[in-house]
Amino acid sequence: MSYESYQACADFLKSKISVAPRIGIILGSGLGGLVKEVDITEKISYTDIPGFPVSTVEGHSGYLIFGNLGGKEVMVMQGRFHYYEGYDMDKVTFPVRVMKFLGIETLLVSNAAGGMHPDFEVGDLMLIRDHINLQPEHPLRGKNDTRLGVRFPDMSQAYDAELMDSVLQIARSQNIKLHTGVYVGVQGPTFETPAEYKMFRILGGDAVGMSTVPEIIVARHMNMRCFAISVITDLGVEGKIVEISHEDVVKAAHEAEKVMTGLFKELIQTML
Repeated sequence: MSYESYQACADFLKSKISVAPRIGIILGSGLGGLVKEVDITEKISYTDIPGFPVSTVEGHSGYLIFGNLGGKEVMVMQGRFHYYEGYDMDKVTFPVRVMKFLGIETLLVSNAAGGMHPDFEVGDLMLIRDHINLQPEHPLRGKNDTRLGVRFPDMSQAYDAELMDSVLQIARSQNIKLHTGVYVGVQGPTFETPAEYKMFRILGGDAVGMSTVPEIIVARHMNMRCFAISVITDLGVEGKIVEISHEDVVKAAHEAEKVMTGLFKELIQTML
């Protein structure tokens, strides 16, 4: 994808919307319910947007939502794209590039993940404080366009400390159980074997999933503030590993999304 393709897509969207969002939100599997809290001004199908991929996974609706949430103008991706769907990383991260061209400065991300920390239970929330990238293609591979960002972006603070502190304070004030941990990004689409869970845990991971990391890398490449939460939808803890399906993941995410939605909404209210 090229600078011009991002600009063309952003220009198309600007011609269709009546808001100027500064906050972008990406919703993961089974977590699309946040849009019910949005005062929607426009809803655009991915199929109607030039250059946009199409969601092929159950639990990813495939709409861009524009409107107001928590007193702020937002753009919400109701459904994301994954490398395992057959898209290359340029396509997976295309919407994040377009967000920047629309003027979005902060990216909030949610995902469904397998929990590997022994204290985790299905339905828990984990604030991502760092990640380990084990996906097979890096989203910044190839010639760098300096108009988008530097060749070698620093990732020592990929997740914004101020946003994390704000959510932790919100969670404490409402007595919400909120873990913090390291997210391991893998290709998928298979769920992990017990040996893989054990390896990822040894490497320092607390949760594992098939998304988020490419989006965060590209957002940081463009100097966007980033924040992410995982909903723990299954367990990779020895003695607690059971057979899992995508339907199980979506069901568990649905059950936890009300709490996650409340945290996102209150975080947005605190943002300047």
